[in-house]
Amino acid sequence: MSEMLQILYGYQAWANHDLLDKLALLDDRARAAERETALRLVNHHHVVARIFAAHLTGADHGYTSDNTAETPSLDQLRAAVAATDRWYQDFVRTASPEMLSEAVAFSFTDGDKGCMTRQEMLLHVALHSAVHRGEVCRILWQLSITPPWDTLAVYLHQSEPARRLQSAAA
Repeated sequence: MSEMLQILYGYQAWANHDLLDKLALLDDRARAAERETALRLVNHHHVVARIFAAHLTGADHGYTSDNTAETPSLDQLRAAVAATDRWYQDFVRTASPEMLSEAVAFSFTDGDKGCMTRQEMLLHVALHSAVHRGEVCRILWQLSITPPWDTLAVYLHQSEPARRLQSAAA
């Protein structure tokens, strides 16, 4: 499972980077509302990733909501998301199978109680982020900006070009 999680979080970092590059194409004056919505969606999935990073390690995350009151700038968000992506990549690279299968009790920001294995938390964060990247891609599409090609297959073939050669030989 650790190898699959490493692939998943490599993909997540790649997809987040590509999406934030595309958001830089949004005119912040002519498309202010759409840009704000897109940044809020990315910030939301980033905050949730930070919250679950705390759950994974037993730390206090300090968030009272699943988004921040203020919307960070694109540059601030890019730096924060990249740092979080690196954290997750480091975490999944070093987590033992026993650690991943351990159930952890936690509280959601609304006070509800939860319990998930670390492996389930990692899957949740990646899937949650993918949903919101999809929402942002829809905004880009509606503004006639071609969204990034956010698929695992594209990531695997871009990160390992030799896979293309393997398929040609088959």
